Amino acid sequence: MEIVDAQIHIWQTGLPSNAAHWQITSFTAAEAIALMDEAGVDAAVIHPPSWDPDSTELAMNAVRKYPGRFAIIGAVDLTTPDASGAAMEHWRAQTGMLGLRCMFLEGEDRRLLHDGELKWFWDAAERYNIPVTVLATDSLALLGEIAERHPGLRLSIDHLGGRGGNTTLKDHEAMVHMPELLKLAALPNVAVKVTGAPGYSAETYPFPVMQGYVRRVFDAFGPDRTFWGTDISKMPCSWRECVTMFTEDLPWLRGADLERVMGSAVRDWWGWPRSAAPG
Repeated sequence: MEIVDAQIHIWQTGLPSNAAHWQITSFTAAEAIALMDEAGVDAAVIHPPSWDPDSTELAMNAVRKYPGRFAIIGAVDLTTPDASGAAMEHWRAQTGMLGLRCMFLEGEDRRLLHDGELKWFWDAAERYNIPVTVLATDSLALLGEIAERHPGLRLSIDHLGGRGGNTTLKDHEAMVHMPELLKLAALPNVAVKVTGAPGYSAETYPFPVMQGYVRRVFDAFGPDRTFWGTDISKMPCSWRECVTMFTEDLPWLRGADLERVMGSAVRDWWGWPRSAAPG
């Protein structure tokens, strides 16, 4: 079974702006590869972090240096529709680039989303076949409306729909949005990254409360729209434990369904063939 991590960060300068991440000034592709090999992770999708201004080029270099091991989900400036819209036309022609990530938890990007000023972005993503993944806990219903208006858009929701490292709430308190998330399962063009589940837990491995929420997401979205991953730089456990939480400690997830969740489904959703790196 191939294992593909749907979200990691690498960087070479600066401390992470989110204190939930490892407070170190670099985490390189070589270091990631060593940990991936130790954990049995075959490939990973890099999300270049905002705290390193050169993180996108660093990710592209990782794709070149380690063929087949990495791909990239990038970002555009949502406040510059002319420039960003033009860039999106050829987005997936860039080295290793699979799609785009947006964060709508706060700030100007959230305002643009809720004020309806991002129609150009959703239109372009649908037109140019660019998958989009979002961190947007308080905007799930609105994103459902957008997905319904853009049936050709492939939209995935980050971190079980929660706030990831942007919350100190744990277990049930961190998952109060779950009813809104599960409603999105009715839309075939919406998927969920069950990335970083251990980070929401006050328990120890194998995080039984979070296992229950993973099951709820899987039951709603199914094996083709549920994607495993770690966001490893803010996990309270090892990369290997993030793997075995799913592969050994979820008795209901086995066989072909497990293979889909652990990697093949996200490859299909983001268009990353197993035989070759993108770009």
